[in-house]
Amino acid sequence: MRGSGDHQGQRRIVCFGEIMMRLSPPAHLRFHQARGFDVQYGGGEANVAVGLASLGMPSRYLTRLPDNALGRACAMFLSQYNVDVSHVLWGGNRLGLYFLETGAMQRASKVVYDRDGSSLSTISPGMIDWDVALEGAGWFHWTGITPAVSRGAAETCLEGLKKARALGLVVSCDLNYRAKLWKWGKDAGEVMQELVALSDVAVGNEEDAEKVFNIRAPESDVTAGEVPADKYRKVAEELIRKFPNLQKVGITLRGSLSASHNTWSGIYFDGESCYTAPVYQLTHIVDRVGAGDAFAAGMIYGLLMTPDQPQRIIDFAVAASCLKHSIFGDFNAVRVAEVEKLMTGDASGRVVR
Repeated sequence: MRGSGDHQGQRRIVCFGEIMMRLSPPAHLRFHQARGFDVQYGGGEANVAVGLASLGMPSRYLTRLPDNALGRACAMFLSQYNVDVSHVLWGGNRLGLYFLETGAMQRASKVVYDRDGSSLSTISPGMIDWDVALEGAGWFHWTGITPAVSRGAAETCLEGLKKARALGLVVSCDLNYRAKLWKWGKDAGEVMQELVALSDVAVGNEEDAEKVFNIRAPESDVTAGEVPADKYRKVAEELIRKFPNLQKVGITLRGSLSASHNTWSGIYFDGESCYTAPVYQLTHIVDRVGAGDAFAAGMIYGLLMTPDQPQRIIDFAVAASCLKHSIFGDFNAVRVAEVEKLMTGDASGRVVR
């Protein structure tokens, strides 16, 4: 792959985007029942950075945080997971927030954003010294959430992508469509067209390509509980046809029977062949937020460590993101050995003594 460099992961993966404080009522309470909130931090690209660091890959997170106690607490939270935050840009007035009401059974989860005027949303091109931020890196990751936040964030993301390509880095993107965020004047398809065109690897869920580029799997229904993998090869093929720089596409396949019971799988298309992972039954979900990011991290790990084993790439990415559903918070703090154990078919959950 273009610019893949040392596949042993010695060259750092840089993830750029917005991290927020996550506030959620405990024990599946509804917002109006809450008298306190659990505090976590999360955001699409930060979740990928932590996922990679947990898998032993050197990762750097690049964002803009307010230079106050909350911004510092956020950076310290990331540092606990061995993520390099030395290139965080300090400035702006506030840390973005999001509130999560965790659903159960037939009651869906709900997200309320409070990120207008956040430090990252008020960023503009020229603020980041990309030569310094990307020093020692071999990979650059972004998601469709960042350009949705504001015009300045979109333009800064484009600036970073152009520099990453000029330096020969592999560029990966998660299409990550968030309807609630695209409010600043342009629609997702218009903005994402130019950004995805500069990417080598794309990931997304079973609906992202349709929402952003109107590329839809034939006869698909994610609410039916079964998401046939063969239907989504066409989506991957259409993405690569639309964007000539794209070489690899991964798509997560979630069938939603209820908020507590999902099916989980994925496909990987390498431009020639399509590979499908086993289907996992997720019957007692602890926290599904960040599962797509865990998939992206697992796929990046596989592309770097086992580039010539396409079936293993998708099996690893899906197993890693399957485990994420058992972990509270946005981050997928799992080790390679845990993922590989699940890949062997050991899903017993027996106590390790």
